[in-house]
Amino acid sequence: MTLPDGVERHDFGGETGLATRGEPVYGEATDGAWRRWDPDRSKLGAMLALGMETGLAGSETVLYLGAAAGTTVSHVADFAGPTYAVEFAPRPVRDLLDAADPRPNLFPLLKDAREPESYAHVVEPADVLVQDVATRGQALVANRNARFLRPDGRLLLSIKARSEDVTADPAAVFEDVLTTLEERYEIEASESLAPHHDDHLGVVARPRRDGTF
Repeated sequence: MTLPDGVERHDFGGETGLATRGEPVYGEATDGAWRRWDPDRSKLGAMLALGMETGLAGSETVLYLGAAAGTTVSHVADFAGPTYAVEFAPRPVRDLLDAADPRPNLFPLLKDAREPESYAHVVEPADVLVQDVATRGQALVANRNARFLRPDGRLLLSIKARSEDVTADPAAVFEDVLTTLEERYEIEASESLAPHHDDHLGVVARPRRDGTF
């Protein structure tokens, strides 16, 4: 697996982990100017730790849906270009603003990812769409936001089975979500995020090229 420029492996107390260079955000371990990207706290971090080929190279324009308090999106902004962070809950956005303060390329947006028209006037075309939104209809959110992706861009999605249906078999939930995603995307890879995150599926996809949307 090729790591993005700006993501390295460092030793933290005798344990090797991924790291980005930036100000700490959530009490993570540090090695000089480098901060550990904890895969147990980050779905995208787990995707990288598990060796999924995300296609991230570094310096991309990123739209991040479900930014919460900034745990993962702060790591992304450490190595990416302009990074738009969408979060609908006011309380975590206050922490997100703190994470953005030393990162001039990180732009918090107090918006609902289910309503992309509310921030379409702000967000520029993105190379990467990262989504970690714990809500029913995760595929619909990704499909609605496909409008922001460049034709050669990619979606990096974490599907949380219990957000779709707490009673259903996760495998069945994942199948349904992937089927809906295929209305707008070509699925390149999908992999369980266990042991870092139970009942989660990491997905790498690209916008469909056949003009069906």
